[in-house]
Amino acid sequence: MKLVMVMLSALLFSCVSFKNSAQDKAGNGFKHCDLCPEMIVIPAGEFIMGSPEIEKNRGDDESPQREVMVYDDFAVGVFEITFKQWEFCLKDKGCDHNPIDNGWGRDNQPVTNVSWLDAKQYIKWLSNKTGNKYRLLTEAEWEYVARAGSTTRFWWGDETPRGKAVCIKCDLTGETNSRSKAVGSYSPNPFGLYDLHGNVWEWVEDCWSKNYVGHPADASAFVPEGQCKRRVVRGGAWPNGGRQLRSANRSWKGPTHRSTNGKGFRVAMTL
Repeated sequence: MKLVMVMLSALLFSCVSFKNSAQDKAGNGFKHCDLCPEMIVIPAGEFIMGSPEIEKNRGDDESPQREVMVYDDFAVGVFEITFKQWEFCLKDKGCDHNPIDNGWGRDNQPVTNVSWLDAKQYIKWLSNKTGNKYRLLTEAEWEYVARAGSTTRFWWGDETPRGKAVCIKCDLTGETNSRSKAVGSYSPNPFGLYDLHGNVWEWVEDCWSKNYVGHPADASAFVPEGQCKRRVVRGGAWPNGGRQLRSANRSWKGPTHRSTNGKGFRVAMTL
């Protein structure tokens, strides 16, 4: 009996060590349960956030450009959270809201019609369920992973998203793409992440501001004192064109806003 207990203890230790090892090395993937988000470790680094004045379709809120330091590795969801994953939270009574799917199906479709507060509720439940520190990405982290080392309008360059993202008139078959698609329908970026451009807008942690003046020099969230009435969404969605899908593009909605036209999210995790 004592030998069995020792063997079980050794097995448990080896499993925990493997999990921690996977979570500690850039490029490694992991997930904490069958219906938990698939995660990948993103390496620390630095990048130029915002858009240059010569970038086509840029907005004034994308300036001034500034160097941002991402000091620590962190993990990011490979895909946007899906209806299947959301329903796991709903059935476990961790989430209250049951979003509609526009009649396009659920399963691996990106969840939409969820507010910033809904996303935070899911993250709180997921953190408690797994014992890990899940959260939303900060705005700087989102642009860092969306760019994936690029300085162009999109991670693949400056050319149109046609054939590369879920957006209006972006399908090579000639379809208008006026609906979402299952997550991962197009190629991943160099970090191994899908759908950062298009499919659904992604809530991030930050409060929106008219420019980047006074924002932190590291990748932490911009959350000034006082009530935050506008939360940032990033990446564009299926009803949008290339302008909204750019890496530097910013938009916002109130934290209680729910929309059938493409408001979802992906998760991050502090390591």
